[in-house]
Amino acid sequence: MGEIQNISRRTFIKNVGLASGGLILACNYTLFSNETEDGNIAEFNPNLFVQLNSDGSLFIVCSRSEMGNGVRTSMTSIVADEMEADWKRVVVKQAVGDAKYGDQNTDGSRSVTDFYETMRTMGAMTRMMLITAAAKTWQVPESECTAQNHFIIHTSGKKIGFGELVDLVKTLPVPTNITYKNPKDFKYIGKTLKSIDVKEFSNGSAIYGLDKRLPNMKVVAIARCPVTFGTVKSFNKTAAMKIRGVEDVIEFPRIERPFGPLGGVAVIASNTWAAFKGKEALEIQWNYGKNESYDSDAYRTELTERVHKSGKVEKETGDISKAFKEAAKVVESTFQLPHLAHAPMEVPNAVAWVQGDTCEVWAPTQSPQTAREEVFTYLGTTIDKVTINVTFLGGGFGRKSKPDYIVEAVMVSKAINAPVQVVWTREDDIKHGYYHTVSSQYMKASLDNQGNVTGWLHRSAFPSIASTFQPGTEYPAGWEIATAADVPFDIKNMKIESAKAPAMVRIGWMRSVINILHGFSINVFADELAHAAKQDPLEFRLKLIGADRIEDTKDPIKYNTARLKNVLKKAAKNANWGRPLPKGHAYGLAVQYSFYSYVASVVEVSMIDDKVKVHNIYTVIDCGTAVNRDTIKAQLEGAAIFGMSLAYYGKITAKDGAIEQNSYSDYRMIRMNEAPKVHVEIVDSTEKPTGVGEPGVPVIAPAIINAIFKLTGKRYYNLPLSDYDLV
Repeated sequence: MGEIQNISRRTFIKNVGLASGGLILACNYTLFSNETEDGNIAEFNPNLFVQLNSDGSLFIVCSRSEMGNGVRTSMTSIVADEMEADWKRVVVKQAVGDAKYGDQNTDGSRSVTDFYETMRTMGAMTRMMLITAAAKTWQVPESECTAQNHFIIHTSGKKIGFGELVDLVKTLPVPTNITYKNPKDFKYIGKTLKSIDVKEFSNGSAIYGLDKRLPNMKVVAIARCPVTFGTVKSFNKTAAMKIRGVEDVIEFPRIERPFGPLGGVAVIASNTWAAFKGKEALEIQWNYGKNESYDSDAYRTELTERVHKSGKVEKETGDISKAFKEAAKVVESTFQLPHLAHAPMEVPNAVAWVQGDTCEVWAPTQSPQTAREEVFTYLGTTIDKVTINVTFLGGGFGRKSKPDYIVEAVMVSKAINAPVQVVWTREDDIKHGYYHTVSSQYMKASLDNQGNVTGWLHRSAFPSIASTFQPGTEYPAGWEIATAADVPFDIKNMKIESAKAPAMVRIGWMRSVINILHGFSINVFADELAHAAKQDPLEFRLKLIGADRIEDTKDPIKYNTARLKNVLKKAAKNANWGRPLPKGHAYGLAVQYSFYSYVASVVEVSMIDDKVKVHNIYTVIDCGTAVNRDTIKAQLEGAAIFGMSLAYYGKITAKDGAIEQNSYSDYRMIRMNEAPKVHVEIVDSTEKPTGVGEPGVPVIAPAIINAIFKLTGKRYYNLPLSDYDLV
């Protein structure tokens, strides 16, 4: 057993008993320090996850990106709670992109899910060592000592601060048997904890990507081909160079990697306005390439034709043909959903400075290690020569997991030998992103005389995210089709198929990913079946889910139907489902299991002058142990607005290969006057924490559609509702 300051990473992991894939990978230096770098606590950047200093200050490193998801508060509060630290003395430092921190990709609603136990271990281990140090100092049994709010307290009443114990703790061996707090004693976990960054957010001192400045930094705007994957034929920069502030114009190529830039013409200027105006003044001739023929409407029609024919069988149980043949009633429906864009408030941007064979980047990125890999691969240097600094993100939703915009900044910086900031416009963001997939789905089900579902066929066609990584991919990846194949219904005869769907634009994951399209079709179709069976949608859905059971899946967290039914019942209860509503009002419901969490929503709508108005959304989530209830509530409120935006306005189309939408004017978001009251309940649970950021999205659109049907008798199978002039 080595002392802390001498213990190797491998030995540390072995002694503490943690998996090597966890955050503990970063602990390859001492846990404790006598002093800070240059004596300046505020500027100290620790190379570990826990850094307790002799003055009692506590630094905790967050390895995931903060984009309104509350991750800096949630993850670090787990350590602080187990450690019995005073939250007022905690400073969170943002980790740079480095494999020593484990997986840093902030996506999949899994930051807390993946690292909850590891973070608890970090805090508990530190607390135990502090207790040991205090007991040695006082020459008393450890059993007589407890940790409380940054102090170790003896049963006699005397106490000593954490910082005073640093010197002694440094000489102690690492404990091998970790003792955790009883959850009933949690002071931060499960509570409503104010964001640790709230002061910076409110006073404007928080540094987002767009806020970063370097001496002599140039600002860059890039003109990209309107048609995805098109290239520059020729360009004239004369008019652009006449604009005050424009310093140069250069061409750079497309890099054919999953996250490689599309290429184009870069305008280099002394300020953002000049760069944007210079880009507008460019005269460019483009080689549009084969994608010029892409018409999204025609393509979606092709997909619809394919789902009406037999496809590739992804899952089959029972005898679906027999179920349909013997049915008392058969219901069939076709669903069509368009491409979607992430459209975060903060557009893609990055600051890069290439100096020789080294490069430093400052960017709002969800995946700093992916960015680091793309940068050092492009530069042809080694990974240790590249530093990725993570700023705050003004929204991400999956877009900022793709670092093409970061590589653009690096390419220009290298070309002009100066620090640069690449800034996309809103039009760039809408027209040149990675899009949520377009889709068509065909569904068919059989009912017996009692209204029970005896057969279920679900056929999907959509370009796969895998196509971004493996060009030529034409069928969905296993995890993509799983959202349809693992539908949580007790149906004996089931067949899940997919159809061919080559990608015509860059396809990328977006908040809730494939749950958006499958959650929509499954929830709307289930409501349609309830109507065909002449049964209440709530009771029908509970019956469709079936008996309480834990599914035998390959996932480490098993699916539990009792928890799914529970959130559905609670949402209905909170909405007072079945009560008489005001004239012209109706309820719709939806329920979805995604990212290991269970979410149900009941939505109240009315029709005013033939326009849909959402008045109330009642959402219930079971996400296991709730680490920060305030963050969870905020995420579900945001998910409700995000889901409404998709239902009302979400639509990206392409004509002659070019994206037709430009900005928030024609790719709209829900506005203040359209926002409903969102009621959120978080189920109390001691289960492992599960996803929060994304699971609230997929239930919103289908619940709205189901409410509209209840109100008007008309069911909508395609989105957005703006296509029907309903909003």
